[in-house]
Formats: sequence, C-alpha cells, structure tokens
Amino acid sequence: MSRRIAVIGGDARYLELIKILKSNHDNEVILCGFDKLEQGFTGLNELALDELDQSSLDVVVLPITGMDSSGNVETVFTDKKINLDGAWFQKLNPECVVFTGITNDYLTNLTEEAGITLIPLLDRDDVAIYNSIPTAEGAIMMAFEHTDQTVHSSRVMVVGFGRVGNTVANKFSALGAKVSVCARSIRDLARITEMGLNAVPLHDLSNQTENCDILINTIPSLVVTKEAIRNLPNNAVIIDLASKPGGTDFDFAKKRGINAILARSLPGIVAPRTAGKILANVMEQILEEERELE
Repeated sequence: MSRRIAVIGGDARYLELIKILKSNHDNEVILCGFDKLEQGFTGLNELALDELDQSSLDVVVLPITGMDSSGNVETVFTDKKINLDGAWFQKLNPECVVFTGITNDYLTNLTEEAGITLIPLLDRDDVAIYNSIPTAEGAIMMAFEHTDQTVHSSRVMVVGFGRVGNTVANKFSALGAKVSVCARSIRDLARITEMGLNAVPLHDLSNQTENCDILINTIPSLVVTKEAIRNLPNNAVIIDLASKPGGTDFDFAKKRGINAILARSLPGIVAPRTAGKILANVMEQILEEERELE
C-alpha cells in the first residue's frame, strides 16, 4: 500500500532523507519549500503550501526544529514563508502521522486538538544514540580548531554521561586524551570507572576544572557555573553540546576570557548526509511497525 508523504521545509539533512524516502517505491513524496534547490528531485512533486491537499496525506515531515510558537516553519531552500496553523492540521487525515525533530507546546497542542499522531524524532533513544556519533566527531573537530595543542594527551572533562556524553568520552579517549567524566548517579560513576576513565561526581566539578584543557558539556541545564569556570586554565576551551541555551554561564566565561562555544545541531553541520540517513531509516522503521499493527 502506497504512502503519500509531504516534506515541508528542512535543511541539508533533508536532502538525504528525501532521497531515501523516494527510493521506497511504496512512497509518493511531495516537497513543499524546496523551490530554490539548484537541482530538483526527479519524479517528485514540488508544491506550494496552498496547493497541498492535506486530507490525502499519510505522513507529514516537518523540519528538525519543528515550528516556532507562531507556526512558522524553518525553510532553507525557499524564500517563501510557510506557516501552519490549527486549521491546517484539522484538515489532515486522522490517520496521518506527523514527524518533527523537536516539538514545543504550540505544535504539540495543535496536533492533539486535531487528533493527529506527532513523533518528535530527537526524543527517541535510537535517534539520539545514532546522532551522538556525528556530534562527537563535531566536538573533536571543534577541539582541533579552537585549541593550540593536540587532542592526544589533552585533559578533557566531559560533563554528563547520557547518550551523547558516553559517546563523546569514548571518542576522545580513543584519540589518546586524558578523559574525566562528570556524572550524578553512582551507577554512571561506576560505569565510567569501568571504562578506564576518571569519574567525577557532578557536585565536585568546580574542584576539578583546574586540571582541564577542554571542557565539554552535554547537560541542558546550568552546570558549568561561575565556580567551575573560575578555576579553568586561561587557555581552556568550553564546548557546550547541550540544547539551547546550553548549560554554561557564557557571560562569566566571556568576562574571564575563556572561549566558550555553544555548538548546536552538530550532526546537521558536520555530517548532514549521515544525519539525514539516520532520520529516514528510523522514520521508515516506525512506519513499517505501524503498518504491521494495522
């Protein structure tokens, strides 16, 4: 059974996503917001939003950033504004599935009111774990660019031991860095020690930063405080991988002359093709699982 999929807006990651969705002959892919592409996608319909019959859609793919609180959709490949309101969602088929990267109260409420299934892909463990690989590689790239020494033998402090922190610690350790990992739970601290890394309780972070060349934060709340920054060496670099606004006191870091960088959406910057492939493969898997349940 064929599926009608509308991809509405998106960045470079979506070029690979569209290619993969198109390769499945069960899919009819419709593009909205891609008229500035120098080379279009052969065999795909490119429509303006007002030309789209949303009642016939089985799947809607929104950008990784979803929509803002006014319903505006991020578009990279068009100059035309795309805005989706409650009336637009109400016209969708009740069986339609809406994919986004992240959601907000506005988008969540609109889909709930319309009785539509919303799947924020970046909330899923599988997507987050796959994405942690290009994120870690992006952090390594930034370490190369913003330090004046090799990563090998550098003293690296990773704050947080979630899906991203685990991979980042592994990759830097593999390059020969002296890695410490800061975590809250006793279980995580035990796992960090088992991996041969230096385990640091989160409450002790500020006492450990004096022996740090590169501090990498992955926790999306203020954990890299004035106290932690105050003890950093003058030539240290902070790379904050947490979602906006990050977990670092950037104002204080600037006052201290510490280079602190909020590095958002690294998978889409350093490896858009890989990031798009991850999203498309997980999306296809979800749709196949739903089809099997029907």
